[in-house]
Amino acid sequence: MVSSMKTITYLLDPLCGWCYGASPVLQQLGLEPGIRLELAPTGLFAGAGGRTLDAAFADYAWANDMRIQKLTGQQFTPEYRAQVLGKLGSRFDSAATTLALTAVLRTAPQRELEALKVLQEARYVHALDTGAVTVVAQLLRGLDLHAAADLLAAGDAELVAANAQRMRQAQQLKQDFGAQGVPALIFTDDQGSRLLRGNALYGSLDSLLADIAAA
Repeated sequence: MVSSMKTITYLLDPLCGWCYGASPVLQQLGLEPGIRLELAPTGLFAGAGGRTLDAAFADYAWANDMRIQKLTGQQFTPEYRAQVLGKLGSRFDSAATTLALTAVLRTAPQRELEALKVLQEARYVHALDTGAVTVVAQLLRGLDLHAAADLLAAGDAELVAANAQRMRQAQQLKQDFGAQGVPALIFTDDQGSRLLRGNALYGSLDSLLADIAAA
Protein backbone atom coordinates (compact mmCIF):
# COMPACT_ATOMS: atom_id res chain seq x y z
CA MET A 1 0.00 0.00 0.00
CA VAL A 2 2.42 2.73 1.19
CA SER A 3 6.03 1.58 1.00
CA SER A 4 8.01 4.38 2.68
CA MET A 5 7.25 6.94 5.38
CA LYS A 6 5.06 9.74 4.14
CA THR A 7 3.61 12.71 6.01
CA ILE A 8 0.06 13.98 5.71
CA THR A 9 -0.52 17.43 7.17
CA TYR A 10 -4.19 17.94 8.01
CA LEU A 11 -5.38 21.55 7.90
CA LEU A 12 -8.46 21.85 10.09
CA ASP A 13 -10.50 23.78 12.59
CA PRO A 14 -12.20 21.91 15.47
CA LEU A 15 -15.44 23.85 14.83
CA CYS A 16 -15.50 23.05 11.11
CA GLY A 17 -18.45 20.76 10.39
CA TRP A 18 -16.77 19.42 7.26
CA CYS A 19 -13.72 18.50 9.36
CA TYR A 20 -16.06 16.53 11.64
CA GLY A 21 -17.49 14.91 8.52
CA ALA A 22 -13.98 13.82 7.53
CA SER A 23 -13.28 12.32 10.97
CA PRO A 24 -13.97 8.63 10.18
CA VAL A 25 -11.47 8.51 7.30
CA LEU A 26 -8.94 10.60 9.27
CA GLN A 27 -9.13 8.25 12.25
CA GLN A 28 -8.41 5.32 9.93
CA LEU A 29 -5.61 7.20 8.19
CA GLY A 30 -4.00 7.85 11.56
CA LEU A 31 -3.60 4.09 12.03
CA GLU A 32 -2.13 3.46 8.59
CA PRO A 33 1.45 2.14 8.71
CA GLY A 34 3.98 4.18 6.79
CA ILE A 35 2.03 7.43 7.18
CA ARG A 36 2.66 10.10 9.78
CA LEU A 37 -0.44 12.25 10.26
CA GLU A 38 0.18 15.76 11.60
CA LEU A 39 -2.66 18.07 12.65
CA ALA A 40 -2.40 21.72 11.66
CA PRO A 41 -5.20 23.83 13.19
CA THR A 42 -5.52 27.04 11.20
CA GLY A 43 -7.50 29.06 13.73
CA LEU A 44 -10.18 29.71 11.11
CA PHE A 45 -12.88 30.18 13.76
CA ALA A 46 -10.61 31.03 16.71
CA GLY A 47 -10.61 34.39 18.44
CA ALA A 48 -11.04 37.08 15.79
CA GLY A 49 -12.27 34.37 13.41
CA GLY A 50 -15.15 33.54 15.73
CA ARG A 51 -18.50 35.27 15.93
CA THR A 52 -21.59 35.70 18.08
CA LEU A 53 -24.25 33.14 17.26
CA ASP A 54 -27.43 34.64 15.85
CA ALA A 55 -30.53 33.03 14.36
CA ALA A 56 -29.45 33.48 10.74
CA PHE A 57 -26.07 31.87 11.31
CA ALA A 58 -27.59 29.06 13.39
CA ASP A 59 -29.99 28.24 10.54
CA TYR A 60 -27.15 28.36 8.01
CA ALA A 61 -24.98 26.09 10.17
CA TRP A 62 -27.75 23.52 10.66
CA ALA A 63 -28.53 23.39 6.91
CA ASN A 64 -24.83 22.86 6.23
CA ASP A 65 -24.61 20.23 8.97
CA MET A 66 -27.47 18.30 7.38
CA ARG A 67 -25.58 18.29 4.06
CA ILE A 68 -22.53 16.90 5.84
CA GLN A 69 -24.59 14.26 7.62
CA LYS A 70 -26.16 13.12 4.36
CA LEU A 71 -22.79 12.89 2.61
CA THR A 72 -20.71 11.33 5.40
CA GLY A 73 -23.12 9.66 7.82
CA GLN A 74 -21.67 11.69 10.71
CA GLN A 75 -24.31 12.47 13.33
CA PHE A 76 -25.55 15.95 14.25
CA THR A 77 -28.09 15.44 17.01
CA PRO A 78 -31.31 17.34 17.76
CA GLU A 79 -29.76 18.09 21.17
CA TYR A 80 -26.87 19.86 19.45
CA ARG A 81 -29.31 21.89 17.38
CA ALA A 82 -31.36 22.90 20.41
CA GLN A 83 -28.67 23.39 23.06
CA VAL A 84 -25.70 24.61 21.00
CA LEU A 85 -27.09 26.29 17.89
CA GLY A 86 -30.14 27.33 19.87
CA LYS A 87 -28.04 29.23 22.40
CA LEU A 88 -28.28 32.55 20.57
CA GLY A 89 -25.84 35.21 21.75
CA SER A 90 -23.18 32.62 22.63
CA ARG A 91 -19.78 32.58 20.98
CA PHE A 92 -19.01 30.45 17.94
CA ASP A 93 -15.28 30.26 18.66
CA SER A 94 -12.73 27.45 18.36
CA ALA A 95 -10.07 29.14 20.52
CA ALA A 96 -10.51 26.73 23.46
CA THR A 97 -10.55 23.55 21.38
CA THR A 98 -7.62 24.69 19.25
CA LEU A 99 -5.61 25.48 22.38
CA ALA A 100 -6.59 22.09 23.80
CA LEU A 101 -5.20 20.28 20.75
CA THR A 102 -1.89 22.08 21.16
CA ALA A 103 -1.86 21.17 24.86
CA VAL A 104 -2.30 17.51 23.90
CA LEU A 105 0.41 17.82 21.26
CA ARG A 106 2.81 19.10 23.93
CA THR A 107 1.97 16.47 26.55
CA ALA A 108 0.69 13.32 24.77
CA PRO A 109 1.22 13.88 21.02
CA GLN A 110 0.19 10.37 20.03
CA ARG A 111 -3.31 11.09 21.35
CA GLU A 112 -4.07 14.34 19.53
CA LEU A 113 -6.23 12.75 16.83
CA GLU A 114 -8.21 10.90 19.51
CA ALA A 115 -8.70 14.16 21.42
CA LEU A 116 -9.94 15.90 18.27
CA LYS A 117 -12.56 13.20 17.75
CA VAL A 118 -13.80 13.50 21.34
CA LEU A 119 -13.95 17.31 21.16
CA GLN A 120 -15.93 17.18 17.91
CA GLU A 121 -18.38 14.57 19.21
CA ALA A 122 -18.82 16.51 22.45
CA ARG A 123 -20.30 19.36 20.42
CA TYR A 124 -22.16 17.69 17.57
CA VAL A 125 -23.43 14.58 19.38
CA HIS A 126 -23.49 15.41 23.10
CA ALA A 127 -24.36 19.13 22.75
CA LEU A 128 -21.62 20.43 25.04
CA ASP A 129 -20.33 23.98 24.85
CA THR A 130 -16.80 23.37 23.58
CA GLY A 131 -16.26 27.11 23.37
CA ALA A 132 -15.79 27.08 27.16
CA VAL A 133 -12.32 26.32 28.52
CA THR A 134 -13.82 24.66 31.62
CA VAL A 135 -15.85 22.23 29.48
CA VAL A 136 -12.90 21.42 27.22
CA ALA A 137 -10.55 20.89 30.17
CA GLN A 138 -13.07 18.48 31.71
CA LEU A 139 -13.24 16.55 28.43
CA LEU A 140 -9.46 16.21 28.44
CA ARG A 141 -9.55 14.96 32.02
CA GLY A 142 -12.12 12.39 30.95
CA LEU A 143 -9.48 11.07 28.55
CA ASP A 144 -6.88 11.00 31.35
CA LEU A 145 -5.07 13.84 29.60
CA HIS A 146 -4.56 15.64 32.88
CA ALA A 147 -1.31 17.40 31.97
CA ALA A 148 -2.95 18.89 28.89
CA ALA A 149 -6.03 19.88 30.90
CA ASP A 150 -3.85 21.59 33.51
CA LEU A 151 -2.00 23.63 30.86
CA LEU A 152 -5.29 24.63 29.23
CA ALA A 153 -7.02 25.57 32.48
CA ALA A 154 -4.03 27.62 33.63
CA GLY A 155 -3.80 29.55 30.37
CA ASP A 156 -0.12 28.58 30.33
CA ALA A 157 1.87 31.33 28.58
CA GLU A 158 4.18 28.94 26.74
CA LEU A 159 1.16 26.96 25.53
CA VAL A 160 -0.55 30.13 24.28
CA ALA A 161 2.58 31.20 22.42
CA ALA A 162 3.11 27.75 20.91
CA ASN A 163 -0.52 27.62 19.82
CA ALA A 164 -0.29 31.02 18.13
CA GLN A 165 2.86 29.96 16.29
CA ARG A 166 1.22 26.71 15.23
CA MET A 167 -1.78 28.54 13.78
CA ARG A 168 0.50 30.95 11.91
CA GLN A 169 2.37 28.01 10.38
CA ALA A 170 -0.89 26.31 9.38
CA GLN A 171 -2.21 29.52 7.81
CA GLN A 172 1.04 29.90 5.87
CA LEU A 173 0.77 26.33 4.58
CA LYS A 174 -2.82 26.96 3.54
CA GLN A 175 -1.72 30.04 1.62
CA ASP A 176 1.40 28.45 0.11
CA PHE A 177 -0.51 25.48 -1.29
CA GLY A 178 -3.61 27.40 -2.32
CA ALA A 179 -5.99 25.41 -0.13
CA GLN A 180 -9.46 26.93 -0.46
CA GLY A 181 -10.45 26.19 3.11
CA VAL A 182 -10.50 23.40 5.65
CA PRO A 183 -10.33 20.48 5.77
CA ALA A 184 -7.35 20.09 3.46
CA LEU A 185 -4.51 17.58 3.18
CA ILE A 186 -0.91 18.28 2.22
CA PHE A 187 1.08 15.21 1.25
CA THR A 188 4.86 15.14 1.72
CA ASP A 189 7.39 12.53 0.67
CA ASP A 190 10.93 12.58 -0.72
CA GLN A 191 9.56 14.13 -3.92
CA GLY A 192 8.29 17.20 -2.05
CA SER A 193 4.87 18.40 -0.89
CA ARG A 194 1.56 18.82 -2.73
CA LEU A 195 -2.09 19.44 -1.98
CA LEU A 196 -4.46 16.48 -2.25
CA ARG A 197 -8.00 16.91 -3.57
CA GLY A 198 -10.27 17.86 -0.70
CA ASN A 199 -13.18 15.54 -1.46
CA ALA A 200 -10.88 12.54 -0.98
CA LEU A 201 -11.75 12.87 2.71
CA TYR A 202 -15.39 11.94 2.13
CA GLY A 203 -14.92 8.57 0.45
CA SER A 204 -13.32 5.39 1.68
CA LEU A 205 -9.86 4.96 3.16
CA ASP A 206 -8.89 2.88 0.12
CA SER A 207 -9.88 5.75 -2.16
CA LEU A 208 -7.82 8.20 -0.10
CA LEU A 209 -4.81 5.87 -0.10
CA ALA A 210 -5.12 5.57 -3.88
CA ASP A 211 -5.00 9.37 -4.12
CA ILE A 212 -1.92 9.39 -1.90
CA ALA A 213 -0.21 6.73 -3.99
CA ALA A 214 -0.96 8.67 -7.17
CA ALA A 215 0.14 12.06 -5.82
